[in-house]
Amino acid sequence: MTRILIIGPPGSGKGTQAERISRRLDVVAISTGDIFRTNVKSETPLGVEAKKYMDAGDFVPDNVTNKMVRDRLSESDVEDGFLLDGYPRTTAQVDYLDEILADRNQSLDVVLQLTADDEELVARLLGRAKETGRSDDNEAVIRHRLDLYHEQTEAVVAKYAERGILTQIDGIGTMDEVTERAIKAGHSLLLP
Repeated sequence: MTRILIIGPPGSGKGTQAERISRRLDVVAISTGDIFRTNVKSETPLGVEAKKYMDAGDFVPDNVTNKMVRDRLSESDVEDGFLLDGYPRTTAQVDYLDEILADRNQSLDVVLQLTADDEELVARLLGRAKETGRSDDNEAVIRHRLDLYHEQTEAVVAKYAERGILTQIDGIGTMDEVTERAIKAGHSLLLP
């Protein structure tokens, strides 16, 4: 059983790599971004609440996000492992995830951090906005999200580094190159 977190700034390729790595390791990929977008599209109460924050480039509040993650991690398809993408983003969420997993006598095995230069990320996200028409991808919102990442999520990275389960992956290169780097780094932590 493998429990993995993939973390990195917006535009670093987390979603793409989460799908690729989860297929390679035969574990379920769980993306909070996809869960949010599904709820927004369906106009659920959670989706309406989340949309306000997403459109402003802010993180969806912990209480909303935590409930969704707890519910998702209670489903049977994650019994053989999972790959979390987009959660936890704050140290409070790290603590909450620890509680969820401790209730099941589990813990995270590996945290993969994708890294890339902010200017490269802005360019990537502006390109994605043109292709997909995402309302939450304009330059001001992108830079705000990057600032939030640096302010809040880097503390998450530091917590996992202290535990010795964090490895950094260069997020620049072809999809295949980044996937191979991530698989190799993950295996090195799983099989010391």
